[in-house]
Amino acid sequence: MKAAVLVFPGSNCDRDCKVAVETTTGGHVDMVWHQETALPSGLDLIVVPGGFSYGDYLRCGAMASQSPVMAEVAKAAERGVSILGICNGFQILCESGLLPGALLRNAGLKYICKPIELTIENRNTRFTSAYGDEQTIWMTQGNADGNFFADADTLQSIEDNGQVVFRYVENPNGSINNIAGIVNKAGNVLGMMPHPDRAFEPSLGSADGAPLFHSLQRLLQSA
Repeated sequence: MKAAVLVFPGSNCDRDCKVAVETTTGGHVDMVWHQETALPSGLDLIVVPGGFSYGDYLRCGAMASQSPVMAEVAKAAERGVSILGICNGFQILCESGLLPGALLRNAGLKYICKPIELTIENRNTRFTSAYGDEQTIWMTQGNADGNFFADADTLQSIEDNGQVVFRYVENPNGSINNIAGIVNKAGNVLGMMPHPDRAFEPSLGSADGAPLFHSLQRLLQSA
């Protein structure tokens, strides 16, 4: 697997994502600064990592969505390249228009950092095929703006198209329909608030994030 991890001012999970991809897939990962106007060639995966891009000023992800590299990410998404946005990366993908909806302040107006139990709602995606029969999984979550929202028509479309990939078992932040992660209609762009990059081996408290990366590797092996 050949992957790129984007780096914005304020990213703090970029190295976590690099290690997670390399450890779970044995792939090669390039770190790409947000001001770059070109991406490495032949990418199989682009990761938009968590953190506090631009200090979370304005709206989380709004400023990062205007970075030059995001225009190239949009082009890669159109070509079918797998895009994974985690936490702040999910916010950036929504602000960029690559995913529907928005991430609002948590319902309790508090930063939430704790292990989160999830259900896998759609196993037939390139990101979840390796989860097998697992019913629930655990990852870590850390955010103040993880409250997913979409208007009624958009929400209906997301649900009808099977775009909800993960839901919270116990909703920590008020997300509509307990949504924790969604894909675009084409199925190659995933945004999620929980961190698979913090849950890819038992020493981290959970290895439930590893099958997500294994799923992407399986996709390449079957191509």
